[in-house]
Amino acid sequence: MIDVKQLKYFVTIAEEGQITKAAQKLHIAQPPLSQQLKQLEEELGVPLFDRKAKKMELTAPGKAFYEKAKRLLAQLDDAVAEVKEIEEGTAGTLSIGCVKSCFYYLAQAIRHFHEQAPNVTFHLREGDTFSICQLLYERRIDIGIVRLPIDSADYDVIRLPGERYVGVLPAQWKTGQPSLCMRDFADWPLLLLHRVHGAGQYERVIEECRRHGFEPNVLCECPDATILLSLVAQGLGATIVPQSTVALFRLPGIKVLEIIDSSMTAEAAAILDRQRYLPKSARTFLDVLQTVAARSAGGQHEER
Repeated sequence: MIDVKQLKYFVTIAEEGQITKAAQKLHIAQPPLSQQLKQLEEELGVPLFDRKAKKMELTAPGKAFYEKAKRLLAQLDDAVAEVKEIEEGTAGTLSIGCVKSCFYYLAQAIRHFHEQAPNVTFHLREGDTFSICQLLYERRIDIGIVRLPIDSADYDVIRLPGERYVGVLPAQWKTGQPSLCMRDFADWPLLLLHRVHGAGQYERVIEECRRHGFEPNVLCECPDATILLSLVAQGLGATIVPQSTVALFRLPGIKVLEIIDSSMTAEAAAILDRQRYLPKSARTFLDVLQTVAARSAGGQHEER
């Protein structure tokens, strides 16, 4: 069986044109090198060099084998380099699933991470928290970015800084004030984010409305933040969403107001399969994501 060592020896002999020079370059003795070449020719069943010439010259089969061997060795070097780069977090593909209301964090994190590791490519998936958890369970993504709460029994959960909720109204609505109170929403139809499965932001908003003494008039439930904001822009109703959601999907026809008497905090997290090996690129990306989220949260606090 021909091995990599024999290929390297053969290519070196072909390029040096002499056993002696090849042995010197390879830092081995001449007899073992000659023996390796003999074994290679016996394995192939053809002479690779014309030994009658003053300089060892490749035969026709030798020339063909040289080109193939050189290409194989180059591919092997590339493969080794690629594996090392992947382990070092500088190459490979990173698969990430993200809920739309967290895209603000994701977009910024990818931009900063790309500056550090330009050879890493991304495979992005979108869905609500339930579907992102399912993608992670099926190992179709490396990292999930979701809104809490979730059942964390099957995941490692890296919490991101909390952020406030804001009220989003059609631009044509007249409020007569620069901010809102929760009671203001009692008179408006509400369009709310709602997961396909499980409890989350919808239940949190409903509970906050009840805490302020009214039952909300929910006109529409939807898991897609951009659809809700589009409906608000059409004047259909108001919504209450995390501030970062509006920062990324700021549409014409809406206005965003602070809710001054609400204690609600939107919580997000990166989730990982605790049974799965996490490549260095993913670990580095998580560090970047946490830094981006912390800066965004700090900016929100400064605005208060």
